[in-house]
Amino acid sequence: MQIDVFFDPICPWCFIGKRRLQRALGQRSSLSVDLTWRPFMLNPEMPPTGMERNDYLLHKFGTQARVRRLLGALEETGQSEEISFNFDRIEHTPSTVNAHRLVRYASEHGLGEQVVERLFCSYFQDGLNIGEMEELSAIGRSIGLEGGPLDMYLDSTLDVEWVLEQNSKAHRNGVNGVPCFMVDGQLALQGAQPPEILARLLDAAAA
Repeated sequence: MQIDVFFDPICPWCFIGKRRLQRALGQRSSLSVDLTWRPFMLNPEMPPTGMERNDYLLHKFGTQARVRRLLGALEETGQSEEISFNFDRIEHTPSTVNAHRLVRYASEHGLGEQVVERLFCSYFQDGLNIGEMEELSAIGRSIGLEGGPLDMYLDSTLDVEWVLEQNSKAHRNGVNGVPCFMVDGQLALQGAQPPEILARLLDAAAA
């Protein structure tokens, strides 16, 4: 079974969705699954250097009161999935082009899921700027990627156009929000759905 997960590493619901998918797969352990992480960019027009976090949140959600309500709800939901969001540590909202490139590179070395988890934890729990090459290099090394070739890749422009095209392709194919789970290229479910609902999606695909 092929599962394509469209995601953005600065999307908190994608972090929750990843944990819920893991639980759903645990409920269907007899399935043989090939998991692929697909680029989706919540902010395709974000400058390469990103922007200050508070400015970004106010621009996106309007008021400090609304931001506090949304982040509070996310913290509560995250606790149910053993995620401790530390939003106060995040000072910067990055462009995620290079983070998606790192996921592609790691996936080619069989480490896609590991690097996605590390990106989420680094950003949402440690408050690291995952738009910076130094942080991405450290994340890659932490999961076992060889530093020299990794740095050569990150310092190049390889796969930049691929990330942008994949993002455009996702929109053309009707993905307009993340996380989005597509099974065998036919059945799709959008949003950080509960594990039971994701498990039913897997059952429908298997049938």
